[in-house]
Amino acid sequence: MILAHLNQLVFHPAALGLFQDQSVGFAPMDLWNNMGWLARGVVAVLFIMSIWSLAVIIDRYLYFNAARKQSREFAPRVAGALKEGKLDEAIKVADRNKKSHLAEVVTAGLQEFRNYGSGGAITAEQIESSKRALERSEAIVHAKLKRGLGGLATIGSTAPFVGLFGTVAGILKAFQEIATQKTPGIGAVASGISEALVTTAFGLLVAIPAVMTFNYFTNKVEAFDVEMDNSSSELIDYFIKQSNRR
Repeated sequence: MILAHLNQLVFHPAALGLFQDQSVGFAPMDLWNNMGWLARGVVAVLFIMSIWSLAVIIDRYLYFNAARKQSREFAPRVAGALKEGKLDEAIKVADRNKKSHLAEVVTAGLQEFRNYGSGGAITAEQIESSKRALERSEAIVHAKLKRGLGGLATIGSTAPFVGLFGTVAGILKAFQEIATQKTPGIGAVASGISEALVTTAFGLLVAIPAVMTFNYFTNKVEAFDVEMDNSSSELIDYFIKQSNRR
């Protein structure tokens, strides 16, 4: 009788309680159905963060591309207009390239220079006023360029911790299932472990692109800042040269 019972355990390992007939599907809907409400809440939060991050990435990509393209067209045209002394024509060129970061800054300086003067000699106060207008415009454009990047940085830094919270929830669920079923089998904890791993992976999937694109866009903003500084400096030099000629 004892040998027969041992033989039954050897050929039917499920009787040992090591392998339970509780399979967990790995399809998205199967994983979602096996999740607890806490883990589903974590996934929902991560999903919202991913949509927000994707929206910022697309918006900044289109905005920066338009700014770069229009600035390349704007720079030689406004330089030619200023070289010929056509201040109004330079302002019109800038107005036609409103998405250009350079055009927005240069327009502010040109308009201030034109509105301040009365058609006579160019004074130091007029040049200084134009310089302040350029600085104010640079600050405004810089803020526009960085719009949304703070949220992208926040998502990149917090998404792994949100996923980790889901991991803890999944591990707790696994221990609760062990305590409830009172079996040490893998099937008893499969649902909780899969829940923990899914939330961890989802958190990293949201965070990694956010961090990478944040660094990329930050470098772009710094390059745009350098271009705006150079354009402002060149415009002030142009005003000074014009004042020395008169």
